Amino acid sequence: MSAHPPSSTLRLLLTGDSILQRRLQSRADGLLAPLFDRVRAADVAFTNLEVLANDYRGDPALESGGSHFGAPAWVLDELVDAGFDLFATATNHSLDYGVSGLLHTIEALETRGLSFAGTGRNLEDARRPVYHTHPHGTVAMVSCTSSFAKGQEASAQRPDLPGRPGLNPLRFETVHEVTPPQLEALREIADQLGLEAERQQKLKMGFTFAPSDPAVFPLGTMNFRASNRPAVRMTANRKDIDGITRWIREARGLSDIVLVSLHAHEQAENKEIPAEFIPVFAREMIDAGADLVVGHGPHLLRGLELYKGKPIFYSLGNFIGQNELVPKMPSDAYERFRADPDLTPGQVYQKRVKNDQAGFPADQRYWESVVPMLTYEAGTLRTIELTPISLGWKEARHKRGRPRLAEGEEGRTILERFAALSKPFGTAVEIGPQSATVAL
Repeated sequence: MSAHPPSSTLRLLLTGDSILQRRLQSRADGLLAPLFDRVRAADVAFTNLEVLANDYRGDPALESGGSHFGAPAWVLDELVDAGFDLFATATNHSLDYGVSGLLHTIEALETRGLSFAGTGRNLEDARRPVYHTHPHGTVAMVSCTSSFAKGQEASAQRPDLPGRPGLNPLRFETVHEVTPPQLEALREIADQLGLEAERQQKLKMGFTFAPSDPAVFPLGTMNFRASNRPAVRMTANRKDIDGITRWIREARGLSDIVLVSLHAHEQAENKEIPAEFIPVFAREMIDAGADLVVGHGPHLLRGLELYKGKPIFYSLGNFIGQNELVPKMPSDAYERFRADPDLTPGQVYQKRVKNDQAGFPADQRYWESVVPMLTYEAGTLRTIELTPISLGWKEARHKRGRPRLAEGEEGRTILERFAALSKPFGTAVEIGPQSATVAL
């Protein structure tokens, strides 16, 4: 009897940000196990690694991603045991512990032979896709971020000098549009304070350059332009787009599925709506050959767009959210949060969120998400199933942040919110008793 041919069906599971600080117990904990059994059942499972698996080694940076997300290196083992295969590492926390902390994390990932992308020892390494091969197909992943502090992006190798380790950047330019009278007032202020004279001197000295658009007026680190009404306009950096699409085209010919991971906090009129450059970038990634774009970063859900039949998840929110359990904070964090240096890390965090009355603990949206399962047949998307999850909002601090299936009315409410966020993109979500499907 001849052997059955290998299956051409590949099940790809997606999650948002994973901020893990303690043992997950994804098999032993009866509350969590049903969800993680689904993760393990996927052929390939993706998560955004929002912590540095550096054992808190490195040099804490002045500019962190908000909190310094160091973590024990064994969190990687916990996530692998939970079923994850693909790890995006380009985030605003990639350099929380400086270059040395990033290198410790890269070594921890490499030692374990894990499939990760988004950070590297130079720009080419950071931009390069990773290929994860399963008997049912190969998934390539490119990981990038638009949210980071200056100097955290990797730099290119030179013949005479090495590149700088860092993350794969998607930079963007911001122009603040104001009315003509408002622009004239800004020019007057710049003249009277001597700011414009200082800028002109820097131009003469070659320390800065004039804007490519002559209609733009620079004032400090901000750019202004006259318009009919005030608005903030954001445009992705063409050089970065070209650098990323170069590798997407490479991956298109060397894999069955090409996934682009984008970590982006930037928003439009509210946090649930992505900044205008994000949809433009995501669609261009698909035009270049990507099969899907997976967004995360704002820690809450954003909508789903189907562009040319390819999914763009603008944010999958939190998957594991143990940011309140970070056991160590550098002195800069204490100063940033205006905290007494004698306070413990947990006390600093409670001061920051005003004893759960502000920040993440005060908003239920940060503790709910969906987990998509995408089914591909011979590289063609056939189904998208959405499973609602809860991270235990209002539980004790050491218990919340752990994902579990959201059932009944809770699950339906989450799915309805995701459907409402997706509707402006023309996406129809069909809600069932325990899950939802996307009309393709």
